[in-house]
Amino acid sequence: MRRKISAAVIGVGLAAATVLATAGSASSHGYTDSPISRQKLCANGTVKNCGPIQWEPQSVEGPKGFPSGGPADGQICSGGNGQFAQLDDPRGGSWPATQVSAGQEQTFTWRFTAAHATTDFRYYITKNGYSPSQKITRANLELTPFLTVPYNGQRPPSTISHSGRLPSGKSGHHVIVAVWTIADTANAFYACSDVRF
Repeated sequence: MRRKISAAVIGVGLAAATVLATAGSASSHGYTDSPISRQKLCANGTVKNCGPIQWEPQSVEGPKGFPSGGPADGQICSGGNGQFAQLDDPRGGSWPATQVSAGQEQTFTWRFTAAHATTDFRYYITKNGYSPSQKITRANLELTPFLTVPYNGQRPPSTISHSGRLPSGKSGHHVIVAVWTIADTANAFYACSDVRF
């Protein structure tokens, strides 16, 4: 009887450890709030009918290697994570957009719920002629980042801001795709911010 109870206790302990380990690797950890990202707009209730992202804006994690790898076209804003597909929906171009100025300095702020060793932060923007009623694909992005911030394997604090010059010659509605590349996993975190020049 003691052996059966001991085996049951060990089994429960192993199961709990497995659940915690799985939860730890699956729980995700950062988003942009300046310019405000789609996931943050959902989390603060500005945009409705967002699905589960409203409770976990920090969880847009997908494969790294963007733009040669990473999420598939049309799934970039969700990081290729199907449960967050509402972030890929252009909503007819109605996502609220932050007012910005072409060629001007812009501050980009990330909020983290868990720090990861970081390779870099990269910022991409849609091409001139982009229609906000389209999903984000590589074909409608400038594939050279307009800002890259190397981080050399360090772990960021709970909040970090970068300043960089927005591209000149932009007008109208665009989307900035921010990518936080993790150094010691196969993943990165993605955040799409709608902006209006």
